[in-house]
Amino acid sequence: MTSGDHVKDPTPFIQHGHNLETRLESLTGFLTPNDLFFVRSSGPTPRLALDPYRLRVEGDAIERPLELTYEELLRLPRRTLIAYLDCAGNWRRFFQLLMGKPAPGTQWGTGGIGCAEWTGTSLARVLELAGVRADAVDVNLIGLDDASFSRPLPIAKALDENTLLAYRMNGETLPPDHGFPLRAVVPGWIGCNSIKWLGRIIVSSRKVWVTNNTSDYVLIGPEWPRRDHSPAEGAPLTTQSIKSALALPWPASLAPGRQRLRGIAASPHGTISLVQWNVDAAAEWQPALLSS
Repeated sequence: MTSGDHVKDPTPFIQHGHNLETRLESLTGFLTPNDLFFVRSSGPTPRLALDPYRLRVEGDAIERPLELTYEELLRLPRRTLIAYLDCAGNWRRFFQLLMGKPAPGTQWGTGGIGCAEWTGTSLARVLELAGVRADAVDVNLIGLDDASFSRPLPIAKALDENTLLAYRMNGETLPPDHGFPLRAVVPGWIGCNSIKWLGRIIVSSRKVWVTNNTSDYVLIGPEWPRRDHSPAEGAPLTTQSIKSALALPWPASLAPGRQRLRGIAASPHGTISLVQWNVDAAAEWQPALLSS
């Protein structure tokens, strides 16, 4: 395995070190093109070869530890779905308006989000092959990147038919920056659950605690007391929040006169049925035209 920063051209993006933020004003359709899809990584993009790639499935809550080659994964029942991914830190730069200083972490604007068509096999099918036991509690997904990034899923979410192990993105082989050869796609949950460069799955009969559900990606404060979530420092984040944004640079200025503005709206709970806009806090809110 060798490493570099990115395989795709980073120049169309707002660059935050290893992370690339989509410029929403560059999007023209419902699906985000692969070359414009945001990148959230803990380090350089790894270059992985299909030989000797294996997906390992193990743990004390399965009957049959197994290894699957890429070709074996391709032969499993195929599923295609459209889902958006949204980094948990998306919009972080705007916390400065509330706090008077930047919040720790990547200073995302509105572009840490993208929507794609994903094709792969369900995680449930792979766990079925391994003989998941009735006492399974957590499924830890571990990447092959230098950070071995991982985020455990509760067994119920892991067995959801829409929790996908994807090897294609928008009809193309999954690009390296987005997890080639295999990644998880966990619709509706914060992006860190959709582990890229997936190489190992551990199914446990006990709750699994890692950095990314104890001190990172948790809600910390008086509303989420540590005593209720120990050993985590607060409540681990799961479901995304409803968001909408105009497809404009920040800050943006518009010439006087009639304008046609585009934007995005996303919900983890179902189809967006209404988006409203207004240009003056004193004015009446108006419905936007929805397209998909």
